[in-house]
Amino acid sequence: MLSDRMRTHNRVMRRGVWLSVGLLATSLVVAGCSATDSQTGDSSASSTFFDMDEVHTIDIVYDEDDYQAMIDAYAETGDKDWITATVTIDGETFEDVGLRLKGNSSLRGLSGDQSSGAEPGDAGEEDGTEQDADEGEDAGAGGAPDGGFDEGDGSVSADDPAGLPWLIRLDKYVDGQEYAGRSDFVVRGNNSETSLNEAVALQVIEQAGVAGEQAAYTRLSVNGSDEQLRLVIDVPDDEGWNDDAFGGTGITYKADSDGDYSYRGDDSADYLDVFDVKFDADDLPEDQAYAPLIEFLDFINNASDEELASQLSDYLDVDSFADYLAVQDLVANSDDIDGPGNNSYLHYDPDTGLMTVVAWDQNLSYGGLGGAPGGGGPQQGGRPEGGGPSEGGMTPPEAEDLPDGAEQPDGLPTDAPADGQEGDRDAQGGPGGAGMGGENVLVTRFLENEEFAALYESSLDELSAAIYESGDAQDYLDGLVELLSDEAGDLVESATIESEADSIAAMLSADAVTARD
Repeated sequence: MLSDRMRTHNRVMRRGVWLSVGLLATSLVVAGCSATDSQTGDSSASSTFFDMDEVHTIDIVYDEDDYQAMIDAYAETGDKDWITATVTIDGETFEDVGLRLKGNSSLRGLSGDQSSGAEPGDAGEEDGTEQDADEGEDAGAGGAPDGGFDEGDGSVSADDPAGLPWLIRLDKYVDGQEYAGRSDFVVRGNNSETSLNEAVALQVIEQAGVAGEQAAYTRLSVNGSDEQLRLVIDVPDDEGWNDDAFGGTGITYKADSDGDYSYRGDDSADYLDVFDVKFDADDLPEDQAYAPLIEFLDFINNASDEELASQLSDYLDVDSFADYLAVQDLVANSDDIDGPGNNSYLHYDPDTGLMTVVAWDQNLSYGGLGGAPGGGGPQQGGRPEGGGPSEGGMTPPEAEDLPDGAEQPDGLPTDAPADGQEGDRDAQGGPGGAGMGGENVLVTRFLENEEFAALYESSLDELSAAIYESGDAQDYLDGLVELLSDEAGDLVESATIESEADSIAAMLSADAVTARD
């Protein structure tokens, strides 16, 4: 069951009880959590991290030879080896921290020869060495460097480690080591300079009552490099995240980017390459841990239409799922559960027997800024040839429909949806008329049912009114602009902050959602 922080149907919250940055404490603050001693894991300080009240600092120091060996291993095999590092977060230093690369398509430039055929993430998890074949921002979707789908991670270089996507694991080598209630910190890639699109999307998801991640802006430096502005999020793999979101009970599964939601029989071994158990409160044997997932997949694939209509609520939190679909449309994320990256987690609640879909990977929200719709971004050019969010109806609102004070940004598409493409999920295979591959049996069957489809449409209308028409989303965006201007203006030019904010502001209205749909 979701905690109060993420309870799906808090109707009071939906009617516009939003807390904007700089006015009231945001719902993302994790107050009173403990940082730990870098050697023993004992509590040594009280701190917060996942908030938007300040730009935090992270400094990473590692051995250069270890780094080069890690880069070489990735270039040769696609494996993401762990190295040890000293990490300082807001002045608190942690020794013997695990550090590895995070992502796949965003890292292909590190291989030197992108046509070599060495696909990052080919290796699975073995002997505690976790690979990213299971990460939705990764290999399954293809990547812009290959001329495929732009996953919004931006460009990277081994010569610029502060610009790489990272996974920081404080407890990799020191049991119990954590900071602000978390052991895992993901330094996100983005094809914009501000990552405002993902930051706003995560807040919209939070306020919609849908399970997702928390975020914080950071000034990141690596081995004494110049600082870079990076967005850092937590991850549903983390025990602390599961404590906050689901009371520390049940099982959390991660859908692999190159997998699907098909039924593959009753043998758990047949699911190891498409779903990973990332959290298991009871540490169950493999066959028992996968049993609820297999039962769920069996039902959504093999139930008759009549059985699905009458019994889906015995397997899935249908209200939560309607909200999930609606909010992914609301933030115009082209890479969700039925996008090309298969991006989702599932959480199983043993008390209710229900699955809940958890939102994951939002860096293509609001068109991915630089990735689409339309023009190129600061770090990486526009949508790749042959596909991208600007196909199929990502039409911006007319100037008169924009929020007060907002201007229509440059680079947005002006073409209407093609014939037969109305921009909805059924026509486009993704939110907001994404039109770029990806099909999920749960989404398809859910929306083919009139009652469930009506639930989704109702949620979309209600959330749009509560989050966009109230003006609170714009207030939150304005607060982030002020934060970045005040505390990171030396890292990102003010004109860039304003331009990227304007691109998002053009989408923060019911009219903009309607135009996309």
